[in-house]
Amino acid sequence: MPKKIAERVIYLTEILNRYDHQYHVLGEQEVPDSEYDKLYKELKEIEKKYPEFKKADSPSSKIGGQPQDKFKSIKHINRMYSLNNAFSNEDLKNFDSRLKNIVKSDEDLEYTCEPKLDGIAVNLRYENGELKYALTRGDGVIGEDITLNVRTIKNIPFTLQGNKKIIIPSTIEIRGEIFMTKQHFEQLNDHARSHNEKEFANPRNAAAGSMRQLDPQITAKRNLSVFFYSVGDVWDVDLPDTHYETLQYLKKLGFPINPKNKLVNNLEKCQHYYQEIGIIREQLPYEIDGVVYKINSHAMQKKIGYVAKAPRWAIAHKYPAEEVMTILKEVEFQVSRTGILTPVARLEPVSVGGVTVSNATLHNMDEILRKDIRINDTVIIRRAGDVIPKVVEVVLNKRKNSKKIFLPDKCPVCGTKTHKDDNIVAAYCTAGMQCKAQQQESISHFVSRKAMDIEGLSKKTVSQLVDTKIIKEIADLYSIEVEDIINLERMGEKSASNLINSIKKSKKTTLARFIFALGIKDVGDVIAKKIAEHFKTIPKILSAKYEELVGIEDIGEVVANNILQFFSNQRNLDSINKFLKLGVKPQYEQAQNNTELSNKNFVITGTLNKYSRETAKTALEGLGANVTSSVTKKTDFLVVGVSPGSKFNKAKNLGIQILSEDEFIMFIEQYS
Repeated sequence: MPKKIAERVIYLTEILNRYDHQYHVLGEQEVPDSEYDKLYKELKEIEKKYPEFKKADSPSSKIGGQPQDKFKSIKHINRMYSLNNAFSNEDLKNFDSRLKNIVKSDEDLEYTCEPKLDGIAVNLRYENGELKYALTRGDGVIGEDITLNVRTIKNIPFTLQGNKKIIIPSTIEIRGEIFMTKQHFEQLNDHARSHNEKEFANPRNAAAGSMRQLDPQITAKRNLSVFFYSVGDVWDVDLPDTHYETLQYLKKLGFPINPKNKLVNNLEKCQHYYQEIGIIREQLPYEIDGVVYKINSHAMQKKIGYVAKAPRWAIAHKYPAEEVMTILKEVEFQVSRTGILTPVARLEPVSVGGVTVSNATLHNMDEILRKDIRINDTVIIRRAGDVIPKVVEVVLNKRKNSKKIFLPDKCPVCGTKTHKDDNIVAAYCTAGMQCKAQQQESISHFVSRKAMDIEGLSKKTVSQLVDTKIIKEIADLYSIEVEDIINLERMGEKSASNLINSIKKSKKTTLARFIFALGIKDVGDVIAKKIAEHFKTIPKILSAKYEELVGIEDIGEVVANNILQFFSNQRNLDSINKFLKLGVKPQYEQAQNNTELSNKNFVITGTLNKYSRETAKTALEGLGANVTSSVTKKTDFLVVGVSPGSKFNKAKNLGIQILSEDEFIMFIEQYS
């Protein structure tokens, strides 16, 4: 047993030191934080139980690795520390209890709460108000001189501005976190893709890589930012007595401080802060992996002191991991309503962000080839909020017995030979509605809320209708009677009657909904509305010419050809005629001519409580407004519900007027 423990300690020490060097020095990340935290926690527990096996170079006694040779090394005046972690409320309670024991008090402790940015730590030294140099954390004692790169960050002051109330210290060291916003990260990777360059796995890696560029002009193009969170050293000026007041002092000196920082007076409010930040986490313009609590009193911080690696008076309360490692066991290809084969990763089940995940999207073969993803690979998967999990990258040093992924020669559902693009990155099932998968997906699209809005037709019910051959094509929906479906699983007489009534109700619909429901490739609900507005009747749409289609706003050459191809297919024309014979009556609805809202562009994001998004959209369109899905410079208003996405941040950056749900309701009532 002792031999096995000693061997495990050696392994954990070596692997964690390697990860530390990559993360803190090279700006790379071989494994997600969750994997590092798991191994680090295991090492700490072994060292606590068997201190005799602890190695001199244990990661629990030091920070990071040695600086690279390409940057000048400079010693920090005062050591830069890391933080211990809390992963549960129980960990947090234990932390609070330990501090109370040290200060010998049963009174509630006062904390500052701060978002824990996922970036790269930096230490800035100012002498006589001028930026002298900037250092990475390095090993905590010695950092790398990255001054030229730091000078490219726009929100860092090069000269401190004092006044009668604010005295500039002769020397001061400020610690902060350099980061890249989500928006700039997406732009950076978009550029990389368009130039066939390697993408960054996450904003943290992008920020770290940018700081280690030998050419500052490259760094300058990366649009980095920084928030500051502490003072490392100060001469000739007495700092305020508390951490929170010190942050306000730094703000007055010109340093950007996170506006989400908060002062609380007990542990329970720390937990509330953790929950509050967790709710808005996805809407923040930057990545965070937790929040940080610090004892507010400097005198109490001094009394509590430090351990080898971290201050005892601070802790990082981590959120459930959004990135974890697992094994890609198999790849299955799903068939869309247009016949495209989409690869889906089947994973060894793993918990991500508190949810067990066993599947992840692989997007397409182009993505698979670019990331060199293979079966049996160890992969890093990411799940943010309610977003479908995706494979971020392959952990290449764990690759063994891997198998390359190939596009199937036959449709996995109907067995029809697939058609492949010339570049072999996409494949299509050519069976059309003869393919059960395409048939089911087409019907599900047809009955969806934005299309014909037929309630009660879940994907499972659609599957039963197809399997039992009650319907062989979409138009057959309008021939169904109660007795045809009453014996289906989980149906019953009442459900069957409700479904038939919903189908009958859908016969009276708008022309725009009907066009969208047909499932023409690349024709979404917005373009369907524009087609309806231009042609106003089905006969005119069927006889449309190419030149007329491309003259409609938002319809380019590709979409125009897709529309022409769809309506030149006799099977599609027969289906449309069958809809009409069975009583489907799509009518063009003229929007109210409201001069105030006519041609104003709206976007809706988040969950609305009093309106469904579809109802809100219909209300706006009824007043002559345009409702689109993307925020652009042409957007006039953004309607924001609960948990808005990235559109909210983009709208703020573009200066677009933002309406809450209550403001939106007043807006509608005003113009109705």
